[in-house]
Amino acid sequence: MPVSLDFTSIYTQNFEIGFQHCYPNGSLKHTEICNLFQIVAGNHADLGGISYLDMQQHHQAWVLSRMRIEITKLPKWKDVITIKTWIKTLENSRSIRCLEMYLNEEKIVGCETFWVVINTKTRRPDILALPHAHFEKFDTDSISNPIQKINIPEEFTFKNEKTIQLSDIDIVNHANNVKYLEWCLDVTNAETVLSNKIKALNLNYLQELNYNDTIEIQHTTTSFLITKEGKSCFALEVEI
Repeated sequence: MPVSLDFTSIYTQNFEIGFQHCYPNGSLKHTEICNLFQIVAGNHADLGGISYLDMQQHHQAWVLSRMRIEITKLPKWKDVITIKTWIKTLENSRSIRCLEMYLNEEKIVGCETFWVVINTKTRRPDILALPHAHFEKFDTDSISNPIQKINIPEEFTFKNEKTIQLSDIDIVNHANNVKYLEWCLDVTNAETVLSNKIKALNLNYLQELNYNDTIEIQHTTTSFLITKEGKSCFALEVEI
């Protein structure tokens, strides 16, 4: 699609937090932070002519590689939040996108995401085929510490197994990036999550997962590793 007349290089969108987005304590789920960020990033890409459908004309799609979320506090049910996003860098097959969440004009969550363009036929990185010069790039940080590669512990305390279900699969025909976080938080201590102690999440996506894959979730209190047939697919660090 052509670039929308409503396109701006910095995009904002408001949301009211619904009960389905919340934990039993009324706070926004960490997975829903990611879902809302994913929606806003996708809407901005739609307006700017680099959406999934635009890219599929060239058999391309954006795939998330790394992500860091820093949390000051979580919004609650019925709060109206504003999410702001912009592109920090975009060159060849790689892009860094920043996102921020505001409540009553106070920034409460910052996020930086690192994306890679893949060819959906070869499943390999590919140079973005669509024009993007109309996206002004802003070298402005949304987080205090940079995205980083996670140092995976040599030993883990716990191990769980899971089979990837149809509900885990998205339009790119692999497990959606939010699902990896969901699987990890489902096997951790519930009190850690519900007490709002989590200050930051570091996520590294190492290999895509598909329908009916069997995975292992190995973890300590704050470190998580998802593997398939002994190969690392996802790593998560939780900062408390």
